[in-house]
Amino acid sequence: MSSLAAPAGAAPDAAAVTRVPAVDTSTLTAQARAVLATAPVVTVAADVQFALDVPAVTVVKDPPPPPPPPKPKPKPEVVAPTPRAAAASRSAQRAPVAAAAAQPTPEAPAAEPVGAPAPASANGNAIVEIASRYVGVPYLWGGTTPSGFDCSGYTSYVFAQVGIKLPRTSSAQRNVGTVVPRSQAQPGDLIWTPGHIAIYAGGNTQVDAPRPGKSIQIREIWQSNPTFIRVS
Repeated sequence: MSSLAAPAGAAPDAAAVTRVPAVDTSTLTAQARAVLATAPVVTVAADVQFALDVPAVTVVKDPPPPPPPPKPKPKPEVVAPTPRAAAASRSAQRAPVAAAAAQPTPEAPAAEPVGAPAPASANGNAIVEIASRYVGVPYLWGGTTPSGFDCSGYTSYVFAQVGIKLPRTSSAQRNVGTVVPRSQAQPGDLIWTPGHIAIYAGGNTQVDAPRPGKSIQIREIWQSNPTFIRVS
């Protein structure tokens, strides 16, 4: 058998063609000869084209591996306090309490002092001296005791200390005793104006319970035209 022929239309390349050695058919057996004699002749057109049916290949990428789980936070190491440290901790806890206990307890504000010396203009008058003892007592509507006085309750209480009983209201006290001119007024006389009554302390001063929110005080005579009344 001769060497393989190059495809039609292609120039043979002497370097690329591999020579196949000839086959000696003389040594074939009779059975082989018979097979060759009866074998069909296969012919292939010179322009035949071969095609391979290659299925489409889809490349599937593996999903990325899941992220590693977070590392657990290390548990804080609990160190048992030594007896000395525990004692120091207890001492630190007791220190603020001890310091607070050591501080002096704030005292309550002192009450307003009650009482004042009689003014020099009183000339030793007993009524003015008694009246001065209650300077600082708060005004109290309807009050008739040292816990609280209104104007007529105050004058009634003071005069009662020397054995003189006065009516309860200022309007009624206006009608007791004798009215005297201001130039002849003496310490211990009453000073009356509509709705108010006071005790004359000499000079241009008086002792009275002014009004709610105030206290008994010695002050200048503020009334423009007061009536002076002497009670004996």
